[in-house]
Amino acid sequence: MREIDVSVIKETISRLCVNANLYLPNGMKEKIQSCAECEESGLCKGVLGDIVRNIDCAAEMGVPVCQDTGMAIVFLEIGQEVHFTGGSLTDAVNEGVADGYIGGKLRLSVVGDPLERKNTNSNTPAIIYTNITDGDKVKITVAPKGFGSENMSALKMFTPSASKKDIVDFVVDVVSHAGSNPCPPIVVGVGIGGDFEYSAMLAKKALCRDLAVRNPDPVYAEMEQQMLDNINALGIGSQGFGGTVTALYVNIEKYATHIAGLPVAVNIGCHVTRHAEEII
Repeated sequence: MREIDVSVIKETISRLCVNANLYLPNGMKEKIQSCAECEESGLCKGVLGDIVRNIDCAAEMGVPVCQDTGMAIVFLEIGQEVHFTGGSLTDAVNEGVADGYIGGKLRLSVVGDPLERKNTNSNTPAIIYTNITDGDKVKITVAPKGFGSENMSALKMFTPSASKKDIVDFVVDVVSHAGSNPCPPIVVGVGIGGDFEYSAMLAKKALCRDLAVRNPDPVYAEMEQQMLDNINALGIGSQGFGGTVTALYVNIEKYATHIAGLPVAVNIGCHVTRHAEEII
């Protein structure tokens, strides 16, 4: 049994909140640059160039890459041989988020009640997902989620008779209706299977997968490419100005489901789809 004081979790999450907001994941900047080179619209080519310059400026000046520093989504993969000491794990996560957002001078965007709308002034509580794994390590992923893109997400409970084409068409239709609202070029996370809420979590998790990694199942890898091609054929383009690049990549995560159901969730991320991770 390995003991980890929750203060370590707090400190790590505080640091990850800041890093995720200042620096995009590996490969994102390069992906946007390569899209700018192949973009057929001169206007959108310029927009993509501006986005790259914004990414560079954020890193150089130590400021957030986007003014919406998001609601903190925290994924915890906890080895079953880990024992936490020194207090509550949930409290440590939220204290880490508060420290990171307040100390890092990040925008505080969380309201304590969805109807009363009073700001908590700490960007807490966070959304926390825990998963028990083998071993004695803890993997922490912090994914700040802006709501310009979050608001454009959708979920549909298909029947088992739905075809792969039905699912691809649904995902493309969600992006089509979103238009310029999620600040394209976008990243699209798709969750297939599970139940109502689990499919949505899978879609969120899909946004955190490395953009260079395709689904290991060739059936789903092919669907990822079909969705990407069809989305980019919509002509929405960067920031909605038209063009050939609307999405940077599409990631699908899947899970087992019930014989009577086929849930499909679409979680859209903007061109600053962010996450930072660390293993303790």
